[in-house]
Amino acid sequence: MAVALVAGIVAMMLLDSTEAPATGMLRPDDPSIVAAGRIIYADSCAGCHGENLEGKMVPSAAGSDEMVLAPPHDGSGHTWQHPDQVLFDLTKYGASGVICLEPGDNKEMPVFEDVLIDQQIVSVLSFIKSTWPEDIRREHDLVNELYASAQ
Repeated sequence: MAVALVAGIVAMMLLDSTEAPATGMLRPDDPSIVAAGRIIYADSCAGCHGENLEGKMVPSAAGSDEMVLAPPHDGSGHTWQHPDQVLFDLTKYGASGVICLEPGDNKEMPVFEDVLIDQQIVSVLSFIKSTWPEDIRREHDLVNELYASAQ
């Protein structure tokens, strides 16, 4: 956890010192931010989403015997189909804070609002995007552009 905190502080300093790219808030081409995100991902996300972003079956949040899929975040998943802001909000506020779910829904993404600061979330998401094939990264940039133009 201490390593993740240090990585988050480094990412915060780097994020505050540069402008966000036109295609969104993520910085998948910034090696320092990606490195910080890789550490935070390993500490806070890999337990559910897999060490290699492959996704995996995990016990439901409801405490039942049901297993649910924590979706993959590699190029095989659908993460890239969501704009940066939606990915950020899902991570920070959990699924029930973003989409129509009852709090405590057994398929809910946990809330990281009190676990990770905003810059750490951006670092993790930047790391995830950095692993995608170039064609998927370009598609994700288009998703961000469409989202921005709709605002």
